This record gives sequence, structure tokens and C-alpha cells, in this order.
Amino acid sequence: MQHHTLTRVLIAMGLGFIACASNAACLDNVVLVHGNAGSPSDWNATVTTLKNQGYADAQLYRPNWGSKTNPAINDHGAANTNPVKASLQAAKAASCTGRIDVIGHSMGVTLAMKAINELAYATSVNSFIGIAGAQHGLGSCGVYPFNVMTPTCGSNGLAIDSPLILSVKNKRYGSKMYSIKSYIDEVVCFGSCYVYGSHTSNIDGQNATYDFWLGHFGLKDYTTNTQASLVLQ
Repeated sequence: MQHHTLTRVLIAMGLGFIACASNAACLDNVVLVHGNAGSPSDWNATVTTLKNQGYADAQLYRPNWGSKTNPAINDHGAANTNPVKASLQAAKAASCTGRIDVIGHSMGVTLAMKAINELAYATSVNSFIGIAGAQHGLGSCGVYPFNVMTPTCGSNGLAIDSPLILSVKNKRYGSKMYSIKSYIDEVVCFGSCYVYGSHTSNIDGQNATYDFWLGHFGLKDYTTNTQASLVLQ
């Protein structure tokens, strides 16, 4: 009798351990959207940090978009938005929580915003993190329609007041929204960091912003602990 009782206790303990382990592994899937002329490998530092926090490779989605050799032709059109949308959909469909987290860098921030808008996914995103983005446009692109004549700075690009920029302002992109930015960002702050009095990397309605003394790419590579803490909230 005692043997059977001990067996049942051990089985129950084992099942409890499995349940705890399963719960610990149930984390929001994360979509990581690289910047203009970038590649999925740009997120290697973030992926390493997230895996150290318990994420599996299968929970991390890295869409690949855009020309790598001619960044001036990349805009927010369907050719570049569709790979991001596909990753958002796949991440949500496979999510054990039913929700996802999204981290974007540079042009990947506004591209992710456009994709979330088109999918009406704002309520499916727990944390949205924009790193060195330009929600308010780039001073280096000019003001639409008197903008620099490249697709990246055009009507579907990052010119201040372009139709694209106006379409991503003052909207929700998740339950919580955060920006990570710098005042020495050599890309976003070329000319000036400010658009109409706000740092362009700020996200309208953000819960918090985090400033670092880092360059445009350092913001992505050297803030991975901050990124991980925000998606785990």
C-alpha cells in the first residue's frame, strides 16, 4: 500500500513539474523587424539575449525584406510589408499565449506599424518596441511633397508629413509601446532629431522611452537586456 501511495505521489510531483516547465516556456512569440538594407542576422545579439531568458528559436520570427544593395528604393509598399505581415500572422497563429511581441529597428519600426495597421493586430500585440525609428519622419528626407525624390523618402516613405507617416501616427501598436532612442543617432538625427518639437523616434502614446548614448546600430545591438525586459513584462 505504501509503495503504491509513494508511486502516486511521485507521479503527481512529476506531472506538476512538467506543468510548471510548460508554463515557464509559454512566452509570447516575438517578431523582429530589421531596418533598411538590413537582414535577419542583424538581430543575432537580441536573439542570444532572448534565448538566455528562456525563448526557443521557434518563438522568434525574423522577416527578411527589402533590397540589401540599394536602400534608396525600399519603401513601405506591399513588397516589403508583406513579409512582415506573414511573420506577424505566423507568430500569432503559433503563439501559446495568443499574443505576440514586436521589436523593430530603424525603418523596420514604421514597416511593422504599417503591417500591424493593415492586419488590425494592435490588440494581438502585448509589447511593441521601436528602436531608432522615425514615426514622425526623417529630416534628411525633407517635408512632403517637397521631399528627397527617392522611394525611401517618398509618399510611401519617411518624408515628414508623407501619407505613410501620417498613416502611422497617433495609433496603438500594442497594449504597451516603448521607444529606444539616442540624441547622437547618426541616421535618425542627421540634421536634427526633432520633428515638430518631438524626437522622431518617440512613439505617439508610448508607455516609456529609453535614451542611450549610442549610435543608430548600437541602439539595436547594445540594448538587448532592455529589449528582453520589455517583452517579458
